[in-house]
Amino acid sequence: MGPLAGRVALVTGASRGIGAAAAVELGRRGAHVVILARTEGGLEETDDAIRAAGGTATLVPMDLTETAEIDRLGPSLFERFRRLDVMIHAAGALGRLTPVGHIMAKDWAEVMAVNLTAAQHLIASCGPLLAAAPEGRAVFLGDARASEPRAYWGNYGASKAALEHLALTWADEVRRTNLRVNILRPGPVATRLRTQAMPGENPSTIRRPADVAPAIADLCMPAEARHGEIVSLG
Repeated sequence: MGPLAGRVALVTGASRGIGAAAAVELGRRGAHVVILARTEGGLEETDDAIRAAGGTATLVPMDLTETAEIDRLGPSLFERFRRLDVMIHAAGALGRLTPVGHIMAKDWAEVMAVNLTAAQHLIASCGPLLAAAPEGRAVFLGDARASEPRAYWGNYGASKAALEHLALTWADEVRRTNLRVNILRPGPVATRLRTQAMPGENPSTIRRPADVAPAIADLCMPAEARHGEIVSLG
């Protein structure tokens, strides 16, 4: 059954990478996982992996830039499951690495939409369900660029800095409840986003998504006491 048996978990960016690995780990620990991403084929692959690990899943193809869809998500989850215990916002967009003065409006809009705006709408839509859960847990994937600016990373770094500020503000607002909100900075992980940023890097020299998934799932455990923290894996 696992320590998360009977609980419902939502994971964004679950068609590949860290989101998919986290979803599989939650399924292995007994949660029913609602996996969300734009790519239906990728969601089906994650669903297969969750079932192979002994878990169950519900697939939700969704474009996180469509905020109206996110706004309907919380009510839909309540109608279907009557609860939501865990939310992991793992979806992320990199945009182009370019000088700040050269950031294109389209790239800026997409990165901010996925990394930041979607998070705010998820909080508004799903936050009440998480707050009503006996041990609600929310995890947002952060990045060192949020506090360590580096040339050409302005768009991505600004979105992650704003995301972390938003999440920690929410954490402070719900401090007197049973809800625990934390940020996890996974460090270098062999994902498609990492390959876009570091095309010459040998992926075998850094961790795989499955290597960091247990740390993410640990933040979702009923006994987890950390709250309003930035957990860095290096």
